[in-house]
Amino acid sequence: MNRLVLWNVDLTLVDVAIVTRDAYAEAFRRVTGRPLVKLAPAKGRPESELIFETLAINGIQPDDGHLPAFIEALGEAFADRRKRLKAEGRVLPGAKEALAAVGRLDGVVQSLLTGTIRVNAVHKLKAFGLDKHVDFEVGGYGEEVYPKATLLQVAQGRTKDRYGFACDKSVTVLIGDSTRDVQAAQIGGAAMIGVASGRSLAGELREAGADIVLPDLSDTRAVVSAVSRLTSPGGRDLG
Repeated sequence: MNRLVLWNVDLTLVDVAIVTRDAYAEAFRRVTGRPLVKLAPAKGRPESELIFETLAINGIQPDDGHLPAFIEALGEAFADRRKRLKAEGRVLPGAKEALAAVGRLDGVVQSLLTGTIRVNAVHKLKAFGLDKHVDFEVGGYGEEVYPKATLLQVAQGRTKDRYGFACDKSVTVLIGDSTRDVQAAQIGGAAMIGVASGRSLAGELREAGADIVLPDLSDTRAVVSAVSRLTSPGGRDLG
């Protein structure tokens, strides 16, 4: 193994927003005893950050116990609703084919860099048969209280420990849909493939500094070509 490909989940691979919001509402009720009035916007942020903001904008003063309690409740609430994911959510065009094709490249390890907590990321991918292409052990997830750029470096470290190769910028690619993903790649040390399927427009992803921007994942050859180019010697010279 000598290449690491990290995928964002929501609005890059799947869209399960309805179920996610419902699970948040249930978790909020369990933790606070009050109904959820307003959910903080995701904007590509980890759930550890969203939970604190959601509590605050609903009039709850967060303390040290709120985060672990909310994460546990969110995992349970989401698990209770996992059978709804396929019926009420969707896999984004080309996601399954792209994961499979990238996984066939020589030396590739695929994992996740996502704001979603790990247990829920697993549910999201399993619902659409995407989990078999991903090593969940080496990813970075939303329950970890780090900025996304630091989570990227955590994932690189986990990959090195598990597979024995140095995951520097020359062999690491992040695939995501938001300018925050682009910033994480730039700061954390990875190439960036922006996918204009979610939070940010193609022009915004380019302006933020994505190395390659795709409209979506439906062109499997384009996805594979982008990953190959950004993890091959000399491939970073995009002219």
